[in-house]
Amino acid sequence: MPRKPRVALATCRTAPQVNPDRDLPVLVEELCRAGAEASARVWDDPAVDWAAFDLVVIRSTWDYSWRAAEFVAWAEKCGQVTRIVNPAAVVRWNTDKRYLGELAAAGVPTVSTRYVAPGEPVELPGDHEFVVKPTSGAGARFAARYLPGELPAARAQIARMHAEGLTAMVQPYARNIDVTGERALLYVGGGLLHASRKGAVLTPGTPYDERKVAHPGLERWTPTEAERGVAERALAAVPDAASTGRELLYARVDLVDGDDGRPVVMELELVEPNFFLWLHPGSVRAVAAAVMAAAGR
Repeated sequence: MPRKPRVALATCRTAPQVNPDRDLPVLVEELCRAGAEASARVWDDPAVDWAAFDLVVIRSTWDYSWRAAEFVAWAEKCGQVTRIVNPAAVVRWNTDKRYLGELAAAGVPTVSTRYVAPGEPVELPGDHEFVVKPTSGAGARFAARYLPGELPAARAQIARMHAEGLTAMVQPYARNIDVTGERALLYVGGGLLHASRKGAVLTPGTPYDERKVAHPGLERWTPTEAERGVAERALAAVPDAASTGRELLYARVDLVDGDDGRPVVMELELVEPNFFLWLHPGSVRAVAAAVMAAAGR
């Protein structure tokens, strides 16, 4: 009888600032039902022998942004002893949101973004609402929305980020998000699995260091042809994503409408996106099947 593939779903420790992963036990159970020896393991637990697994699937490692360099180093080390998805090279590229500049340079419609690294002059817009957030962040951590008259508060936020060695991103606030929301298109095994829509995460006056509701008003969504087109252009622009050993097991493309009403990429989530399987229970089996296929390669 062939040995069952050993699959680890990488997650993080329980912490006050980290939401629980509602999908994790369901996915572990489905993988075991599909014939795997599956378990959830904490990514920074020194007692875990990652080489003992046939496949490591990065899932809810939602504390990584506090120590992104350590997380990337873990992914690279893990990739040296076993197969990890998404691959370490993709993890390194995607944990730094300067990838948005690369997508824009490749012709992918994206939210206009300017980067301010520590030591660089801070220039902020004085004629429109804008957002400040770090290039390494998850769950809207250190993100805030500002009016033109709130420049001192925005400068204080950037100073705080720079003191922690973080590069800031400055983006115009996508006003249409208040009307049409943010859409998340989830791709698994190379195909579109399902889509969701949520409301605006950043509300006026909420301090950057206050915890936000990550997915307000989340609901199922049927993506438009235009949304799928932009999402697929973004995925096609991921460096070396289709090369041997670097294929994407999963990808979530988060879209908002620009001022012209056309969809643009807000984020391309290739590391630890929430799959929202609790909202789309019919997708659990398809995700497990894709993981089993990856484990068998």
